[in-house]
Amino acid sequence: MSLTVMEAIGALESETLQPPLPRGFNLLRCGLGLGSSAISGPRAVRGVERGSLTVRCRYDPGYERYVKWWCRGAAWNNCRFVIKTTGSEKEVKKGRVSIRDNQKDRSFTVTMEELRLDDSDTYWCRIERTGPDLGNPVEVTIDPAPTVSISTLATSNANMFTAPVAPKENQGQLPLLGSVHFLLLVFLKMPLLLGMLGAVLWVNRPLRSSGGNPEKNQ
Repeated sequence: MSLTVMEAIGALESETLQPPLPRGFNLLRCGLGLGSSAISGPRAVRGVERGSLTVRCRYDPGYERYVKWWCRGAAWNNCRFVIKTTGSEKEVKKGRVSIRDNQKDRSFTVTMEELRLDDSDTYWCRIERTGPDLGNPVEVTIDPAPTVSISTLATSNANMFTAPVAPKENQGQLPLLGSVHFLLLVFLKMPLLLGMLGAVLWVNRPLRSSGGNPEKNQ
């Protein structure tokens, strides 16, 4: 039964009694895109459409002045160049992507802006050097931007026309206002109404002649 290249590598490395692997075999690992322990980063990151995301990759001491770059594509040998540093800490920007090396922290960051759904792919953090580059694969996934439903818009518009609620500090004044109105009704409005009623009754009272019964006077 034939073994794949990956299975063969695992079998060879598991044999602890075997002598160290030759340097050419380690170069084969890098050529196959298996990465290197000298550089590390996240395995996967996610972003939202029209948003942005940042990937930080770290590297071992001694690679501070090396050029770092960001490329796209699952195949190590066919990874398409996107952007790279100048060997300094100066930020480099190209289109929607920027890269910056922090040599004191021994890390470099890649920022992707205005994300699109077709930005989803396998990318690589890489260090350029003589011989095979060092690299770490990063799986980037872009999720669709959330959509606003019609019901949500209707609810938002309804809330705009909702009557304002009285502040809590004013709610305690309502019983007091009711008591004042009751006192005004008892001591001011009621006597006034009774006086007006008495005046109406006085004007409309039946008139009597001074001579007594009119029929008897005839």
